[in-house]
Amino acid sequence: MTIESCRDKWKSEMTDRERFNNQMHYKSIDRSFNMEFGYWKENFKEWSIFVENDITNNREADIFFNFDRIEVVFGPIWLNPLFPNEVIEETETSKIIMNCEGLIAEVPKDGHDTIPRFIKSSIVTPDDWNRCKKERFRRDDPARKVDIQKLKEKHPSDRDYPLGVYCGSMIGKIRDILTFEGLAYACYDYPDMVEDMVETCCLLVEDFLDQVLPYIDFDFAAGWEDICFKNGPIVSVDFFKKVVVPRYKRIRKKLDESGIDIWYTDCDGDVRPLLPYFLEGGINCLFPFEVNSCAHPSELLNEYGKELRIMGGVDKMELGRGKDAIKAYLETLVPLVERGGYIPFCDHRCPPNVTPEDYLYYLDLKEELFGMK
Repeated sequence: MTIESCRDKWKSEMTDRERFNNQMHYKSIDRSFNMEFGYWKENFKEWSIFVENDITNNREADIFFNFDRIEVVFGPIWLNPLFPNEVIEETETSKIIMNCEGLIAEVPKDGHDTIPRFIKSSIVTPDDWNRCKKERFRRDDPARKVDIQKLKEKHPSDRDYPLGVYCGSMIGKIRDILTFEGLAYACYDYPDMVEDMVETCCLLVEDFLDQVLPYIDFDFAAGWEDICFKNGPIVSVDFFKKVVVPRYKRIRKKLDESGIDIWYTDCDGDVRPLLPYFLEGGINCLFPFEVNSCAHPSELLNEYGKELRIMGGVDKMELGRGKDAIKAYLETLVPLVERGGYIPFCDHRCPPNVTPEDYLYYLDLKEELFGMK
């Protein structure tokens, strides 16, 4: 399907790749990099602008709104094969399922976008982990071999957009397969098991990087470490420093050797207790930086200076409060964009309570304040 853009691309004097790299390195730019993180599933059903134009997912929405292009190369760094998706039980309003990561979960039948209620993990004890590791985390699994030629053809060296390499998750995905409560207990009941899980994640990322870094000229690294909520991290800072940070440092060494100095991780919630250790481990950019559970992005950018970058940080709550609130908030971000090291977009998926009219106003105002109009 060919998607017709509903907006002109922001005026440009640089390529998207040049702009991103300059903005992340505090160098001069023609305008801000223009991107968004995406939308709730409900938006694609409820926003008339999406429904009437057959826009059904975030990828299509990026083209529809003519955002700047940014890509990430993902690798075979997680469990393989996945657990089979199975419906175990049904009620009038919900289903009890096993998901692809082996979790027993309750999900709503109507399919609305929400976090499932996790009931049980397939991994509780070291015996469970050893069995899963042997079956689904094999480093010698042929499926972990990357087709380098295909990647080079898809992302040529003369591309005009920034390209990232995915460095996975050292503890966030472990939280996924153990559950929040399961990870909390396991850190105390089976610390050696959890550390071995972290080590396994690190080794699989290193194996992937060893395959792709010599052949692809990446602009940045990306990760996912969703281990914070509004009151801070869900693992202890001591555990994070002792177990997770040393693995970050190993990955950072490989990135440095390939000239990749920007590394963002996607971590929601209040990241402030972990931020010094993200930086120590080599992660120097926060994404998508949720404001309400943390702080205005200026607080951390002022505190850490040019050591830190932020992508995101546009308060989604303000987007839902109408045009005056949107304008007032975006105006507070102008100095940050001018300073560099900051790319503004909604601080997670844009929720459906934001009206399409207000969202288009937000995009127009972004262009006025951060573009070349």
